[in-house]
Amino acid sequence: MKIDHLENEIEEMGDAHAFSSAENPMREDAFNLSDTDKIALITEDVKHILETLGMDLNDDSLKGTPLRVAKMFVKEIFSGLDPQRKPKASTFENKYKYGEMLVEKNITVYSTCEHHLLPIVGKAHVAYISKGRVIGLSKMNRLVDHYAKRPQVQERMTMQIVQELQQALGTPDVACVIDAKHLCVNSRGIRDIDSSTVTSEFGGAFKDPGIKREFLDYIKLDTAF
Repeated sequence: MKIDHLENEIEEMGDAHAFSSAENPMREDAFNLSDTDKIALITEDVKHILETLGMDLNDDSLKGTPLRVAKMFVKEIFSGLDPQRKPKASTFENKYKYGEMLVEKNITVYSTCEHHLLPIVGKAHVAYISKGRVIGLSKMNRLVDHYAKRPQVQERMTMQIVQELQQALGTPDVACVIDAKHLCVNSRGIRDIDSSTVTSEFGGAFKDPGIKREFLDYIKLDTAF
């Protein structure tokens, strides 16, 4: 595909957050290479990018950059692509019969926009109503972090978090709201540093306007500390 044709195609799409499903688009051979092999290949790719930009990789400040970036991609910011790294969503019997809404709010989100590979930074608020099972509080944070650590679209990430918790808890009564800044908007293009993007997914009982309102009111409460 010629570069001018590709540029026209991208220009027509703009910053649209279109995606085909709740799954990240992955090739069938995505995990044929080991992490070590991926790091080696990405190191060379980053080196080529920097050299193409005219950077002198013999400089002490730059010579380690390709390897650092490659390790960061594989081991850190895109580590959530590997299903083997997904945290185990251990659940327990709700022996204390707590039947009200449980909300875990202000979960830090660090993700990466799949359109420009720039950061998405914000907060996630997750809630569920038990149907007999409960999940450890830290597991909710870890699941959010897992789905954030991949090239993402915020709408998809919101859906993935809800679907994962619905499956783990055996209930449709799960909700998630994410409020995040996208540096592809804040630092380039329109450069609107104040705007943020809010997405939501409401399952089961959370589709009821009263329960939805209760959840949104909890989000607005000041934290305890």
